[in-house]
Amino acid sequence: MNWSDLHAWIAIGVTLLVFLGLQLRRSAPPDFLFLAGLVAVTLCGVISPEEAMSGFASPAVLTVAGLLAVSAGLRATGLLDWVGERLLGHVHSEHGARWRLGLVLTASSAFLLNTALVAMMAPVVVDWCRKRNVAPSRLLMLVSYFAILGGVCTLIGTSTSLVVNSQLRQLQQEYAAVEHAPPPPTAALSKAAFADGVRPMRMLEIGRVGAPCALIGMVFLIFAGPFLLPNRTDMLERLGDERREYLVEMLVRGECPLIGKSVEQAGLRHLPGLFLIEIDRRGDIITPVAPEDAIQNGDRLVFTGVVSTIVDLEKIPGLAPAADSTYEFHPHIRQRRHLTEVVLSRTSPLIGTTIREANFRAIYGAAVVAVHRNGVRLTNKIGSIRLEPGDTLLLQTRTEFVSRYRNSRDFYLVGDVEGSSPRRHDRMWLSAGLLLLLAVWLVCTNFLRGAGLFSSLGSPPLAAITVAALMVATKCLRMSDARAAIDIQLIVTIAAALGLGRALTTSGAAGNIATVLISVVGEHPFLLLTVVYLLTSLFTEMITNNAVAAMFLPLAVAVAWEGGYHPRPFVMAIALAASLSFVTPIGYQTNLMVMGPGGYKPSDYFRVGAPLAILIATAAILLIPRIWPFFPAG
Repeated sequence: MNWSDLHAWIAIGVTLLVFLGLQLRRSAPPDFLFLAGLVAVTLCGVISPEEAMSGFASPAVLTVAGLLAVSAGLRATGLLDWVGERLLGHVHSEHGARWRLGLVLTASSAFLLNTALVAMMAPVVVDWCRKRNVAPSRLLMLVSYFAILGGVCTLIGTSTSLVVNSQLRQLQQEYAAVEHAPPPPTAALSKAAFADGVRPMRMLEIGRVGAPCALIGMVFLIFAGPFLLPNRTDMLERLGDERREYLVEMLVRGECPLIGKSVEQAGLRHLPGLFLIEIDRRGDIITPVAPEDAIQNGDRLVFTGVVSTIVDLEKIPGLAPAADSTYEFHPHIRQRRHLTEVVLSRTSPLIGTTIREANFRAIYGAAVVAVHRNGVRLTNKIGSIRLEPGDTLLLQTRTEFVSRYRNSRDFYLVGDVEGSSPRRHDRMWLSAGLLLLLAVWLVCTNFLRGAGLFSSLGSPPLAAITVAALMVATKCLRMSDARAAIDIQLIVTIAAALGLGRALTTSGAAGNIATVLISVVGEHPFLLLTVVYLLTSLFTEMITNNAVAAMFLPLAVAVAWEGGYHPRPFVMAIALAASLSFVTPIGYQTNLMVMGPGGYKPSDYFRVGAPLAILIATAAILLIPRIWPFFPAG
């Protein structure tokens, strides 16, 4: 075995280990696994250190970072809030809400990052559901799906397209430098024609198939949604009190005035929206709790209830959350703190730890008050609950917590219970103008590249970073918020995945896999396209979408090279399949963002998302070769 064969096997083995790690260790951060894989292939000599680090300077990484800051500026000025409030303001029926959400969100997410759009729209939809007596489970999943569908209409709708575009620039140079033209059966396909097939995408190119798929998916969800979406009416009871139900465990301290009183006398029996389910008295469990049971020093009172009542409960002197011994209960200190709700993300470092082990005070300067999990009533002690993605936590925080962690990768949603952070409404229309500038600039980048004096303006990263800087310079966004908006874990994951994708290409592993795939599937290009699309879609449902795009694109281009087909249809199959994830809550981060507020279960995503995914995949696979033929004329 020569060194090239060994390097190919190393690249394949490391990639498989990363994928297995993501599936077997759900709590392992994806950025760490991909970074470890990148280090491994670099140490083994598969790629050089310069090639390994090139992903961190990738145009895709820089563009995504700039767009994240721009989205934060739109939120800080209240523009996203303004759009959201007017979206459902005069809608009175569930059917009307579906139509309005479908049309507006699908169109908006073509030009805004869908994550920011869902973060803005989720609270608006929940509030509308509460006022109209509609279960949020009837709409919130649609918010995520509409945003995903709209993201494939333009190059900047989702970060996945930017990752694909960045790799295309590199692959175009590599295939243009290859000495031999593609093999038969397409001798007419020259090396130059093949290299042109891996050119970067234009602004609206992906929309030639993405827009029809988005329209088909939107219409399907509007008309089939009522029959497939769950109707979690139990969530309406929580919404009636403006919040979902939590499990909260309170410790009775020595100075508590309730000591010696019965549950009835203490007024804990008829609290609105709150139910005392058990008393833990030094290991002895009292359940069900009788009205005459007396409260003693050191008791742990376990309640289920809504935020509005928990707020009153935690104001009682001498009662403190049992999960956090550092909870501030002195009145003069508590005046500087308030309650905040957060939804844990899949990549939060807290996943897999118990609330007692999480040490919120040291990490975030916050104390855990209560926990809610996807509409499921938790029965074990709150301090021993192991945190999972999608858990909603009620925290006691300082005022700056919301602005500091609103864009943190640790949390999908961060909201102030007793009032939102102040917005710079005087800068709202200025931020709208900057967004328009960015959209026009990105559309023009393909025409400005190579335009002599203005050729430098043809850089998408330059456009995104410049507009983000203008957001800060015009005080639409504070510099601290701009820094917080840049998702370091997302950036590292994309950069490391690009490096692993390069290792597969450089070592020849992608070419070998392509050869095997052709020998198994056959040389019919339509079958190969179908297999490439479905494999990408399957892995996207299990792993982060950007990483899948970075890993599978070199493989797809290698399949086209080995088969002698034009690469464009295979490139577009990767870009679309990696961007459209509907079947699982972990396939795309917006799906997980709405899981807790909507009270969804994983089976709900499969019931709604599976037929949608099949419909979209069928449409995409049929349309792609018609728009980008396998054997282009001329």
